Amino acid sequence: MKRVVVGLSGGVDSSVAAYLLQQQGYEVIGLFMKNWHDDSVTISNDCPWLEDSNDALLVAEKLGIPFQTVDLSEEYKEKIVDYMFNEYEKGRTPNPDVLCNREIKFDVFMKIALSLGADFVATGHYCRKGETEVNGEKVYQLLAGADTNKDQSYFLCQLSQEQLAKSLFPIGELTKPEVREIALELDLVTADKKDSQGLCFIGKVRLPEFLQQKLQPKDGIIYQIDKDSPIYNLEKPAHLSVEEALAFDAKKIDYTPEMGKVIGKHQGAHYFTIGQRKGLNVGGTTDPLFIISTDVETNSIYTGLTSQHPGLFRKALFIEKSEVHWIRTDLALANGETMEVMARIRYRQPLQKATLHQYENGMYVAFDEPQSAITEGQFVAWYLEDELVGSGVIS
Repeated sequence: MKRVVVGLSGGVDSSVAAYLLQQQGYEVIGLFMKNWHDDSVTISNDCPWLEDSNDALLVAEKLGIPFQTVDLSEEYKEKIVDYMFNEYEKGRTPNPDVLCNREIKFDVFMKIALSLGADFVATGHYCRKGETEVNGEKVYQLLAGADTNKDQSYFLCQLSQEQLAKSLFPIGELTKPEVREIALELDLVTADKKDSQGLCFIGKVRLPEFLQQKLQPKDGIIYQIDKDSPIYNLEKPAHLSVEEALAFDAKKIDYTPEMGKVIGKHQGAHYFTIGQRKGLNVGGTTDPLFIISTDVETNSIYTGLTSQHPGLFRKALFIEKSEVHWIRTDLALANGETMEVMARIRYRQPLQKATLHQYENGMYVAFDEPQSAITEGQFVAWYLEDELVGSGVIS
């Protein structure tokens, strides 16, 4: 009998995942990850992980499976929290969930599970695993979840073949309502529990408050850039090579104060991200203000009116060579090669038509349609039909 360790998070998805594996004849062990000790930054008085851990224990008891808790808070602080602070300090916006899957759930946690004699690790992600053969070798595929509303393949975009080989996604063929229905039938304590909104596995933590622990507030100026500003009418030079034209399309505009007008103050550019609308506390504008750029060097924020402001849109992005990641290493592009794909730059974004261009120093992703709020530090993931084949960190 094959042994599977399920990451029981105290939510409904992992609870049902454990049950389904049991039904499929696996020996199932429930493991809860404790990733956080500092309760000073949580937004509720209750201890967030304690409630989740208790729910996970109750589910394990109900299913009659062994259960234990592992404390990964040291690794979590080093690999996720410190990295996030560094990224925010640089004015980039990391995605903690993608990192947590790559560095914690499918790395540190997986190693613990395998040391317990597990053949596989399972999670409650809405995605599927496929297999194909390339040159006589077995190759694993990361496929979108059957529930298009909940597809979470994006969060696993940094997994490797080695990690996929040992992974199972039992609820990938189900929709969220079907998962809740199974939990209700089994009378699981998690059946009606809301989906967690916190940082991956920390519980109920609010990001700005969380960041303010380490990044000191400092006053700065908010500028508004007019949509008709001449900086948006730059002509692309003639006779550019393909690579030069892509670099032109991917280049961020370097804003300076004289390009706009002062409309308010903020508490620190590193608390804000491109495309953000809330939290500026600037009144008296005809339309909503959106952040189009932040500059942590000068501690300045640049904004524009409406979600259609030209400062929000770009047609291409660049990924440094070291940040290009292929789940399907057999499909990786060589220097000078291109590939037509569907891509997304954030979770839940509808897939967009794009072309990958690989060069010596990295990869350009060129979109058919301009994309709003391309954000440094976030991940772009690309798909062939319903298979996520690769991803990279936006630079």
